[in-house]
Formats: sequence, C-alpha cells, structure tokens
Amino acid sequence: MPIDPREWLEQHGPAEAGSADQSVRQLSEPSNDDADAEAVARSIALRKLTARPRTRHELDQALQAKNVPPSVKKAVLDRMQEVGLVDDASFAADWVASRQQRRHLSRRALRRELESKGVERSDIDSALNDVDFDSELTTARDLVATKRATMSGLARDVQYRRLAGILGRRGFDTAVAVQVLNELLGE
Repeated sequence: MPIDPREWLEQHGPAEAGSADQSVRQLSEPSNDDADAEAVARSIALRKLTARPRTRHELDQALQAKNVPPSVKKAVLDRMQEVGLVDDASFAADWVASRQQRRHLSRRALRRELESKGVERSDIDSALNDVDFDSELTTARDLVATKRATMSGLARDVQYRRLAGILGRRGFDTAVAVQVLNELLGE
C-alpha cells in the first residue's frame, strides 16, 4: 500500500524535507555535499506527491527541471519507490478506475494518457485488464446519456453526429459508437 506523503512528512519532519525556497537556492548554489542535494530532491518530490499521486517519470521530469544531478535523482526516486511513495502499477490502476468513471474515457484514450505519464507497458496492460468491450459499452452509454440530455431539442441526425464526434474524441471504436448510438437513438 502506498505511503501518504503527508504522513511521511509528519514522521520525518520538515527539517528532513526542507522548504521549497531553500531547495531551489540549494540547487543553484555550488555544493559538494550529496546529502544536501538529496534533501533538496526529496523535498521537491514530496511536494509534488502531496498535491496528487505521480509516476516515477513525472517526478523524474520535475527533478530534472530543477537541475538535480542524475545520481541523486535516481537514488531519491529508488528510495521513494522502495518505501511505496511511488508505485506506477498502483497509479495506473487508480488512474484507469478514476478516469473511466469520471471522464468516460475509452481503453485507447486511457492507454495514451498512461503512456504520456511514463507508465511502463506491463503496468498499463495490467491496469487495463478489467476494461473489456462490455465495460467500454457501459462507459459509452453513460457518456451518451449524459450528453444527450443537453441535445433534446435537436434533430435525431444532428444528435447522432454530435454524439458520434464526442465518442470518437474520447477514443471509442466505431463499433462501440455505432452500437451505443443505435441503442439510445434508435435506427
């Protein structure tokens, strides 16, 4: 189970994590002390994780943007992964559940989003295992039902065209879109 960054900060205190302003200053000042660089990197990563869960790739990019040396970056990210603060497989599973329910995204769109976040293919595949054709149909039906309520005054062909566009932009296959639209709008 991933560790909450806020809990980690409470246990280890702000002194170990460092402040944000101090972190940026410490990185810009030349220092031979790897412990300082690690504290700065840890502070940056924990601040990012406090806002929302992140993938290792996202944290890597954030640390790279702050000019954290590669060896320090790797050490900090490895440690965070070891203690459970960073878990791409768990992130992917939570992302799929959340985005499919709230945003009504297709399997293809979810895969694209996870790939852009740097999640490995194996983690993406296991997170998408539960998203089969039937669950995509259900998601598409929910989306169409929600969007159709705002189009009640429009002609059937206009509704069909607009809803097909919405489904296409969310990444649904043509077979799913046609089946759902024919069910809900009739032929």
